Amino acid sequence: MWCIGRLTEDYRQRMYDLLDLYARPFRSREPVICLDEKSKQLLKDSRQPLPIKPGTPARLDYEYVRGGTCNLFVAVEPKGGRRTVQITDHRAKTDFVAFVQYLLQQVYPTARRIHLVLDNLNTHFRKCFEQVLGIRAAKKLLRRVVFHYTPKHASWLNMAEIEIGILDRQCLDRRFPDRDTLVNEVDAWQRRRNDEQRCIEWTFSRQDADLKMSRHYVS
Repeated sequence: MWCIGRLTEDYRQRMYDLLDLYARPFRSREPVICLDEKSKQLLKDSRQPLPIKPGTPARLDYEYVRGGTCNLFVAVEPKGGRRTVQITDHRAKTDFVAFVQYLLQQVYPTARRIHLVLDNLNTHFRKCFEQVLGIRAAKKLLRRVVFHYTPKHASWLNMAEIEIGILDRQCLDRRFPDRDTLVNEVDAWQRRRNDEQRCIEWTFSRQDADLKMSRHYVS
């Protein structure tokens, strides 16, 4: 289920910015990276599951033991076929800043410029980098970054949502008893996806948006 906010001028300009960005040809030195977070609850089995047998699926007891939660940062380069997933205990601004630092310094150290697509969560803005790192260090870190924000109530424009949906279906749709197990399974999933260079083919254009949505535009 999804919704669209009021299609004001600000909404349209942010939408156009992202749709034009997605329509650009692939440039390895100027990657477009979509980033989002997801929370995952850790659940332990309260009783030993019955193992899988020929003709019989594995069976789990409906009761479980809560083991806390983890946060997953998911960054995907749709046209480059690369994704980076990190698991943290929290999703505070310090965790977000550390993840972006990792992307810039370890994953894309030679990129000339990085286009970072984000939603409007309060930890996603430049001021958070300044608060965590200091103004000078933040300015140095972000000199290669161009921020692109989705309109409010328009997370459907962030392709990280698509990648998180795939991660949910292919990897996370089961119980994980502890963080180590979750980390190992997610690492294996992203290595396979990266080895296969799985891309996201985005076809919704600025012209499509005007055709489908223009009657709802607010001047």
